[in-house]
Amino acid sequence: IHTGSRGFGHQVGEDYMREAKKRNAARSPSPHLCFLDVDSEEGKNYIGAMYAAANFAFVNRQILTAFVRSAVRHIFGSDIHLPSLYDVPHNMAKKEHHFGESLWVHRKGATRAFPPSRMQATPYADVGQPVLIPGSMGTASYVLVGTEESAESLHSVNHGAGRVMSRSAAIGRYRKSGKKGRREAQISDEEFDEAMEGILLVCEDKRSIKEEAPMAYKDIDEVVRVVTGAGLAKAVARMVPLAVLKG
Repeated sequence: IHTGSRGFGHQVGEDYMREAKKRNAARSPSPHLCFLDVDSEEGKNYIGAMYAAANFAFVNRQILTAFVRSAVRHIFGSDIHLPSLYDVPHNMAKKEHHFGESLWVHRKGATRAFPPSRMQATPYADVGQPVLIPGSMGTASYVLVGTEESAESLHSVNHGAGRVMSRSAAIGRYRKSGKKGRREAQISDEEFDEAMEGILLVCEDKRSIKEEAPMAYKDIDEVVRVVTGAGLAKAVARMVPLAVLKG
């Protein structure tokens, strides 16, 4: 289940980025990297709002999980055990200790990968924090665990394969006002259908679903090979999709 705080979290980010630009543009390295001092009233308000968005996202995923359990048990029987393995945000700032310092670590498009030594008093004390790296709706996704060697990345790894093609490139877009025609999609319907062969796809918008086409993403197997080869995480399981529900 891959979802978060949706419009609420986006608004929190937009509102406080606007506040940061207003207050600290002159002190910031670029207009896109404005900041709020964490000890200021605005900074404290932002941290509280960010935590609220994270809690919203957590509840959102729990509700969807309950729906999934209900549907599976309706079809396959009420005695099926469907535990959650792990729940983790991947657009989040957290205060952590690294190299003897107390730091705010912002993971955007990344996920935390704590080693066993930092998972004491949890069920993962012997193996390390579970790391979820999705590929795409037509390719594999991975479960990994964190390692001690990832300290140099502040115990962070990528969250996902990463795109090789923008959403607009994948699907095509109408040109701006005053220009005729539209930009053609780089992924044809036939290519998309071939990439999703054997996978049940349920989606609301057939045209926009190509934004998430498998060929719009990097090769997840190669990405994970690099991550594990660098010692940043250990691979535990490779999962392939059987069905995809896209809202």
